[in-house]
Amino acid sequence: MRRFRARRSRSIEAAELNITAFMNLMVILVPFLLITAVFSRVAILQLNLPTGNTAKGAEKPEFHLQVIIRDPALEIADSRGGLIKRIPKKSDKHDYVALSKLLQQVKARFPDKTAASILSEPDTSYDTLVQVMDSVRMFKSVQFGEAINAELFPDISIGDAPRTTKSR
Repeated sequence: MRRFRARRSRSIEAAELNITAFMNLMVILVPFLLITAVFSRVAILQLNLPTGNTAKGAEKPEFHLQVIIRDPALEIADSRGGLIKRIPKKSDKHDYVALSKLLQQVKARFPDKTAASILSEPDTSYDTLVQVMDSVRMFKSVQFGEAINAELFPDISIGDAPRTTKSR
């Protein structure tokens, strides 16, 4: 019986943990994750959402730009004076270049204004909304031979477009 215990005690030895393969994996994985993290970019745009407690008897501001996204056209309006211009679609897409040019003219007339409202219909696509927001916020300009992003109306509010009185 003594021999049996001696053999059993010799066979139970502490096994050495081999972590070489795991360390090799970490050496490859960590730099890969650090390199790909540089290409991930999150852009956040501060928007002003309409509140429900606006007084009906309150006076309208002297000038507030409204860009209304409709299916057949983009409508640029002033809250006090009504429709400024209607930009119809070109080849089944909204004309963002014409929108940008018109907004540059409006900005030249009202250089101190920075607020604009974008009003969209319920079935407006996300891409259309983002393209209009980008066109309202800034435009590309060349200054001293270098392309820069010039500011138009960076304080954007979003909301629902008013219903049209015309029947479709």
